[in-house]
Amino acid sequence: MRWLTVLLGAAILAAIAAVVMVLPAKEPTAGGTRTSAAPSASKKALPQPTAKQFRDSCGTFDLQDVKPYAITGYWITPSSNPCTWRHQMEEIHAAGGDTVIRIGYGLQYRPVRDGQILTRDGEVDPRYTDCEGCWTEAEDDLRRANPDNRIGRTFVYRTDEAFGPGLFRCPQMERAIESHKRVYYRLIAAPDGSDDATCDFSKTGRSYDLILIAGAKKDSLEELLDLGETFGIQVFPSLPMAPRDSDVATRASQKHMPVLVTLTRRILQDYGDRFKDRASLGGFYQPFELQMGATMATNPTLQVYSEQHVIIEQELPGKPILVSPYMDARKRVGFGQTPKQVAEGFKALAKSGVGIIAPQDSRGTGKVGLFWPDQRYDEVDPRLRPVVGETTYDTAYHGSTRDYYREMALAREQLVEEGFEVDLWANVESFEPSAVTPCQPQGTRGATDKKRLDAAVAMTGRYVQKVVSYMWSDFFTCGDSPLKEQVTADHRRPIAVDAVRTSPNEEDGIEVRGYNLEPGGTITMTWPGGSAELLISATDAPNEAMADRIVVAWVPFDWSQVPLGVWVKVGVRSPAGLEATEPLHVRVSV
Repeated sequence: MRWLTVLLGAAILAAIAAVVMVLPAKEPTAGGTRTSAAPSASKKALPQPTAKQFRDSCGTFDLQDVKPYAITGYWITPSSNPCTWRHQMEEIHAAGGDTVIRIGYGLQYRPVRDGQILTRDGEVDPRYTDCEGCWTEAEDDLRRANPDNRIGRTFVYRTDEAFGPGLFRCPQMERAIESHKRVYYRLIAAPDGSDDATCDFSKTGRSYDLILIAGAKKDSLEELLDLGETFGIQVFPSLPMAPRDSDVATRASQKHMPVLVTLTRRILQDYGDRFKDRASLGGFYQPFELQMGATMATNPTLQVYSEQHVIIEQELPGKPILVSPYMDARKRVGFGQTPKQVAEGFKALAKSGVGIIAPQDSRGTGKVGLFWPDQRYDEVDPRLRPVVGETTYDTAYHGSTRDYYREMALAREQLVEEGFEVDLWANVESFEPSAVTPCQPQGTRGATDKKRLDAAVAMTGRYVQKVVSYMWSDFFTCGDSPLKEQVTADHRRPIAVDAVRTSPNEEDGIEVRGYNLEPGGTITMTWPGGSAELLISATDAPNEAMADRIVVAWVPFDWSQVPLGVWVKVGVRSPAGLEATEPLHVRVSV
């Protein structure tokens, strides 16, 4: 596959790098920017739906009426209603989704007064009043083993999961405690994160950490995995999130790292006992959110990823950790990062053992914009003004999302050549920075529309192995015209993501990559003073690790009719007349 480069003046080189690049047909391909050539680490067999439909007390669920979209994975939030899980999985399956990623919970250090678990504000936490006596009974048991034993620190972890006996290392000191609402799990941990295989608490008096888990009587993860196998969807459950540093809340607390390691090890041991053969278990999501940047390598949170990766390899080898850091391209904040700085952060993440990096495109938060190089002096989308004001893209941002994914793809290619197994996914944010009617009870984020979502997908280009979205719950379901309905109603509309000039058999032409490119459709090209409409006669699968459902169409085209140096808009039209809402912007080199 030939990549095509652009020869431009130094003053605009950085901006032009984001564009789909067109080169002379005989340009050598060695060395260039074959960013998607690296094999995908996560292309594994997915579970397949087990029937055409199924019925239970929540209703009848259809497994056949699928209207696939470019986005194939979605975040979902926990729900106490089992019917909600089923309807979400049915809707995601109907939109062609094959992956769900669960929002999770964090491990928290808590003060204790008179044996009662307190909130960080010093009030009695009602979530743990059902386990009255849990703390004092744990300390009494420790002191019976040795009078000098004591509980030094107390940590809590909430979840809607239920665990098996694999959670416990020392059953004589650790146990499940059932109340009328919940099941509590009492774990005793050494402060250094080790697990004593002898379980001898009598030989030396010492301080221990108490981890008190407020769990559920019915396991939500087992239910999700069952639904995953029914609907053909892989599930990424959430790993425990690290306690935050009390001084720098954006970082994980290093002093609490050992207890997080213990909790992760125990949970993964239980998962290994119960779920190691489940086809629907795709991997694990670590929800501690970081900003992508050049200094990421020094962030102690990467130690969390590294420690958890080691445990997963021991208990469930081959299941990757997925992280979804955010980007901030704003020029007028001190912490905005350039595309190359973000690529350095990508390398640091991969070297920590993370297997899937799904950077947020950050358009939903307004921290990055969607624009082509020839649009950099245009006024920003009005929906971005609450974040960057009334200004141009060039003034507001270091680059477009396309610049950032391109640089990370280059970094990924280098890492794969060095032996690292890592995939680059795009997390396309399915919301707007603000709205009169927010989609969530708490927060300001509002609904977006499919046209903007298509544009975001187009900007991910050929650079990613999968496109996922934060998130299904709320953002695809809110408003009078929910995004989920817009997507399924308009799922056949093509989306072009990349175009290059190629000359197979010495015949000049254009190769377009994208979604829903079909024989009988057309590639449309417009430039100052001219246009062309080219019939697609055939499509093929790409020979590179690009996102699911991307296909390739090549058509002959005489590039000599296009003046050098002008911008060309490349669009796609389906046989039914549906046009891509976001044309590619390409420029012909000398």
